[in-house]
Amino acid sequence: MEGLGFDGKLTSSKWAAIAKCSPDTALRDANDLIARGLMRKSESGGRSTNYELTT
Repeated sequence: MEGLGFDGKLTSSKWAAIAKCSPDTALRDANDLIARGLMRKSESGGRSTNYELTT
């Protein structure tokens, strides 16, 4: 995710800020990318769901 303007893991709230969209839209975007096989939820648990690109 280098070059997108943040450090660390991608979250829907970070995506909402980058894409200048609502948190709901960011979550729909993330779910769409997961369904297409381009992204997956990170295995690390915690308070916020993190996402990573599939390789």
